[in-house]
Amino acid sequence: MQISSNISLKMLNTFGIEAQAKHFTEIQSVENIAELLNTMEYKNNAHLILGGGSNLLLTKDVDALVIKNNLKGISIAKETDDTVWVKCAAGEVWHEFVLWCINYNYGGLENLSLIPGCVGASPMQNIGAYGVEIKDTFFELEAIHLETGKQHTFSKSDCEFGYRESIFKHHLKNKFIITSVTFQLSKRPTFHIEYGAIKQELEAMQISALSIKAISQAVINIRSSKLPNPKEIGNAGSFFKNPEVSADTYLKLKQEFPNLVAYPLDNSNYKLAAGWLIEQSGLKGLQIGDAGVHKLQALVLVNYGKATGKEIFDLSTQVLQTVNAKFGVTLEREVNII
Repeated sequence: MQISSNISLKMLNTFGIEAQAKHFTEIQSVENIAELLNTMEYKNNAHLILGGGSNLLLTKDVDALVIKNNLKGISIAKETDDTVWVKCAAGEVWHEFVLWCINYNYGGLENLSLIPGCVGASPMQNIGAYGVEIKDTFFELEAIHLETGKQHTFSKSDCEFGYRESIFKHHLKNKFIITSVTFQLSKRPTFHIEYGAIKQELEAMQISALSIKAISQAVINIRSSKLPNPKEIGNAGSFFKNPEVSADTYLKLKQEFPNLVAYPLDNSNYKLAAGWLIEQSGLKGLQIGDAGVHKLQALVLVNYGKATGKEIFDLSTQVLQTVNAKFGVTLEREVNII
């Protein structure tokens, strides 16, 4: 294991922001973690664990030891006639893992196709799309406690999943490095095609026999048509969470804005479409320097070339303020700000 100094992180964050790490290392095995915890660079510096860098906005150089999680491997933990438990190392690319599951007809993750990032970040964020969240198929994860070096296993309840939330974003933030995640998938999958435009896309694809592969391709088609490719335009996907409001607030907003896009929740509240709020605030396509609100999906902030992290952060503040002034609704950033 090698620890380097003054390393550029530009190629390691999907916004393509230029920032330097004071120290940098890559973890290739669980044994590397034990080795790392005994180094002076780890003991004498703060640390930042980095996966795919797809949910991150760097607003300054990182005065810390950046630890890139490169753990690899996929295996079957156990299986029955109907169910399979798939264990995946944290450093595997999320979309490649989803495609691996689809190739074996293991259902449950197909609606989460083409989400950027690594497997280890998926439970931290409780990633979700098209009516499905990680918590729906999550079984357990393994992680190393960075203070003691001991391995811990976290169940679904341990993770305290919420909307784009988990215990690893709050109480246990930066205290563990996730090494693997196990998912409970179905050999006889249930299809989820009611959310968004999946059903219409499947019809456009002229799919006669529904399958998880077809659903995955429909999701890929939809996401590709709406969301910029980070390899072409720097971005971190959805920058803002969809806000949750009370039924009373929803009814008042609906009366004033009849076309309001919202979804009822089990707790009688409503989830508003943040992208719609931003677009109706006149911000879709806004560009200030090289920082912009994407022209096709207002939820996505982009770096058109040489924007700094601070410029993108300042643009996000303008979005928050403008939406709040028009609708009285407070948006929350989904991306981690460093």
